[in-house]
Amino acid sequence: MTTLPFYQIDAFASRAFEGNQACVMPLEDFLPDETLQAIAAENNVAETAYIVAKGEGVWALRWFTPEIEVPLCGHATLASAHVLFSHLGFDGAEIAFDTVKSGRLFVTKLPDGRYEMNFPAPAIETIDVTDEVAEALGVQPQEAWAGPYYGALVGSPEEIMALKPDLSLLRPMTIGQTGHTGCFGVLASGGDGVDVTSRFFAPGSGIPEDPATGSWHCMVAAIMGPRLKRAFNCYQAYPGRGAKIGVELAGDRVKLRGEAVTVIEGKFTL
Repeated sequence: MTTLPFYQIDAFASRAFEGNQACVMPLEDFLPDETLQAIAAENNVAETAYIVAKGEGVWALRWFTPEIEVPLCGHATLASAHVLFSHLGFDGAEIAFDTVKSGRLFVTKLPDGRYEMNFPAPAIETIDVTDEVAEALGVQPQEAWAGPYYGALVGSPEEIMALKPDLSLLRPMTIGQTGHTGCFGVLASGGDGVDVTSRFFAPGSGIPEDPATGSWHCMVAAIMGPRLKRAFNCYQAYPGRGAKIGVELAGDRVKLRGEAVTVIEGKFTL
């Protein structure tokens, strides 16, 4: 019998039951892919992150949903940094994560206790709004973008809150998505004390709706950063949880800021 260290973190959260759940499992080396995927399915949260120490301040990082390995996951990167800073004794200024498809990512701990992640900014382009997507989302977008995901701008935060998309229609769609099938972000300007309100649906990745999505907010940075021309605050309006995410477009990089809390610490037995 093999036991592995296990942490469950609420990321982009100031207390339990907020933000998005991520499991973090430090390993001596990566297990076979089928085992990593099976563990993620067993954990059954949006993402399980696996980290392997590579050198001073550097870890290899991979992320799995219950169904697939993904090329970038913000909230599980935040959770991984939280585990290293808060549980595994890392006391350096900056953590570097080497990833398979997103290059080297960086995380620092700010004086106010939040974490700041430094990610590559995604390439996006404006695309036409199609009736097919509007029908599946249940709302008529004003603008749309192609990028890692499909991004749509609607008229108000109230429309965001009221969204009830047809996930069976969204799941097989590839419109406007360069990285995933069936992944759609919808945003609006404004909200309760924030600059942007959004929701994110990822049935193509096995996640009907994600509570807090760092990779989506990289795309939000690319969409809204040139309009706002400053750092801005976002609210991901997942029903019953919700997450506040600080966002800044800095040239060809995106800075995402947020908190994290540990809700479970234990062992996973194989």
